[in-house]
Amino acid sequence: MTHSVSGIPRRTSAVAALALAGLLATAAPAATAAPSAPAAPAAAVAAPDIPLANVKAHLTQLQSIASANGGNRAHGRPGYKASVDHLKAKLDAAGFTTTVQQFTTSGATGYNLIADWPGGDPNKVLMAGAHLDSVSSGAGINDNGSGSAAVLETALAVSRAGLKPAKHLRFAWWGAEELGLVGSKYYVNNLPTTERAKVSGYLNFDMIGSPNPGYFVYDDDPVIEKTFKDYFAGIGVATEIETEGDGRSDHASFKNVGIPVGGLFTGASRTKTSAQAQKWGGTAGQSFDRCYHSSCDTTANINDTALDRNSDALAHAVWTLSAGATEPPAGDTYENTADVAIPDNGTPVTSSVTVSGRTGNAPAALRVTVDVVHTWRGDVVIDLLAPDGTAYRLKNSSGNDSADNVRETYTVDASSEPANGTWRLRVQDVAQYDTGYLSGFSLTF
Repeated sequence: MTHSVSGIPRRTSAVAALALAGLLATAAPAATAAPSAPAAPAAAVAAPDIPLANVKAHLTQLQSIASANGGNRAHGRPGYKASVDHLKAKLDAAGFTTTVQQFTTSGATGYNLIADWPGGDPNKVLMAGAHLDSVSSGAGINDNGSGSAAVLETALAVSRAGLKPAKHLRFAWWGAEELGLVGSKYYVNNLPTTERAKVSGYLNFDMIGSPNPGYFVYDDDPVIEKTFKDYFAGIGVATEIETEGDGRSDHASFKNVGIPVGGLFTGASRTKTSAQAQKWGGTAGQSFDRCYHSSCDTTANINDTALDRNSDALAHAVWTLSAGATEPPAGDTYENTADVAIPDNGTPVTSSVTVSGRTGNAPAALRVTVDVVHTWRGDVVIDLLAPDGTAYRLKNSSGNDSADNVRETYTVDASSEPANGTWRLRVQDVAQYDTGYLSGFSLTF
């Protein structure tokens, strides 16, 4: 996983198109809108168990490549190209059509490896990928041999099964991620618009075997998110929303051009809390990966249980989503679409919906869909307020978050809150010079 990249210089004037005249400071609750049930998706063939021994064997080979090439597999170093060649040979032998894409950055040639599985609808492409490069200080076995090996073994499992998915399957290993997502950005930027439109989803796997692991799921596309959460719920493993790697791994390259994304993560330099240690085991007060970006990120720096579970979850998602399950998860939706002006560097504003007629508490995976139109989303702080006033932080401000708008679906564990009552979305602009408005929000139970 790459370090955060620096932000773009702030704009100092609002975009004129955001005409806010006449907008109210608050909005009235809208009526309940319960969606009709979606058509049933095509039944997916159950994914096979991904053998942990096979995934670990790939890690051993990546370690050997690093050891034979100066101790790393970094961009521009011989260990990286040797890693690409090694994976390509395995995929070619398994019947994939492989392509090595070259690019140049930091004065050296970089490589992406793309592997297409023959068949499936070419207008509906499901991708799964991981960055293959390490930092220069070590072999990069958790970061990101773990994701690379699991994606490789899942691809080989597709071949062994002779899988004939409804969608076309494409696997990818990215170069120069550690230098700022360079390889994946190059791939996406060089995809013609018509080809981008064919990618129905991209699944990212960056650090999935951390030695003191957590179980984190990206909260980007709701279908992909639910696919992973359902898998972990089925094996009795609690998950949390992934926040440490937001915008810092290759899924961001796809998300930034509107491609649905999702993925898994077991933690990097952040510290595991006592609550997380109680939930998942491991050691509270220590990093999820104490060897993050260090020379000790070797084959000894892997938690086998986490690697096994995440590899199986990866395969489950590939098998399930490639079968054509593209409908969003069903549920009752309550929304308010009235516009609310957000004062520049001003007081918070709210929009509300009233939920009634439900029994019991809100779900542990309450989906909150937010549509904020804004000229600098890094200024925006968003909270969901339960009927009793309890605040659930959805988005913090960030000086490095220079994009427009906040159009996201967040998942909140609201299982301690009664479902019925007035729920509010609170939005505040906490810095000067940029303006916007809340276009609406919805809750899906």
